[in-house]
Amino acid sequence: MPMTVVSSRLSPAILPTGLSFSRLLSVKYAAQRLPVSALISARASSASVETKSSVDYVVEKEKKNILACPICYNSLAALISQPHESAESPASGTHLQCKTCNKSYSANETHLDLTVASGTKQYTEPLPLSIELYRNPLVSFLYERGWRQNFMWGGFPGPEKEFEMAKEYLKHVLGGNIIDASCGSGIFSRLFAKSEHFAMVYALDYSENMLRQCYEFLKQEANLIDKKIVVLARADIARLPFLSGSVDAVHAGAALHCWPSPSSAVAEISRVLRPGGVFVATTFIYDGLVRFVPFLKELRQEVMGYSGSHMFLSERELEDLCKSCGLVGFTCVRNGLFIMLSATKPTDMLTHL
Repeated sequence: MPMTVVSSRLSPAILPTGLSFSRLLSVKYAAQRLPVSALISARASSASVETKSSVDYVVEKEKKNILACPICYNSLAALISQPHESAESPASGTHLQCKTCNKSYSANETHLDLTVASGTKQYTEPLPLSIELYRNPLVSFLYERGWRQNFMWGGFPGPEKEFEMAKEYLKHVLGGNIIDASCGSGIFSRLFAKSEHFAMVYALDYSENMLRQCYEFLKQEANLIDKKIVVLARADIARLPFLSGSVDAVHAGAALHCWPSPSSAVAEISRVLRPGGVFVATTFIYDGLVRFVPFLKELRQEVMGYSGSHMFLSERELEDLCKSCGLVGFTCVRNGLFIMLSATKPTDMLTHL
């Protein structure tokens, strides 16, 4: 399917033909649960979404510019828009610009770059090993060709099963938009898109090479009917390029332990989630090892300092992390070292003060 590519500072983004910048920047999302039947109806006709009186929830058809400058968190506007011939030979030169600080974000042939340092020529900064590892071209190439499959030794049930488990936590926000944070090669981004349960899927990663792999896999995906709902972008998990309260759900598969500062990341996720929005994540948990390695708590400080990754030693630690960042209703499922957790942005903040 022909696709248009737009690039920005956050992460690679694919914009299929027919998805204009106005569509990208002004995305419809439901403030409350949107039934799948209504979503299908909306795709058939963009005029309005109607639900039967028996439905016990309200669908709000609100348009909101959800992409934001990662520096000042104000709205981005399209500066230049050039249509592309196809996904194989996309045109570059499309720009987004912050309405407040005037910072501009441009595109390349595969993705948007919406990071703070986007467009810099001379500036560089050292990154933790956990970040640099996945920016490696070989690791990015191997990730979906054997690397991710090895997680099954730690109790991960596999992407398809994990997707079905995550869908249970996300059932109250079906029909809205979803961020697939640290999307890697796009395993879950494609599953979310193919399910047709979400209006938009934002596939974010800091690794340019992971995003290129994600782009290639999306091009090859024959079962994805509507590719225009997927946006690829380079982004920093600690500076998400979205307006506050604009996102219905955030998913992070096998990523939480790779983030240099999980608290900064989850705080950002909490900021962009709307009231009632859902955060779902999977990671490794090493609580069983504490009984056999008494000094593990002290050792992990050294490991984390060197690698930049995080070692979680208890469910309570993860619950405390979510609660400290303003999320409630923590729940989780375990299988060996594998844990899937979910927490929600409160709908009434006053009751949680």
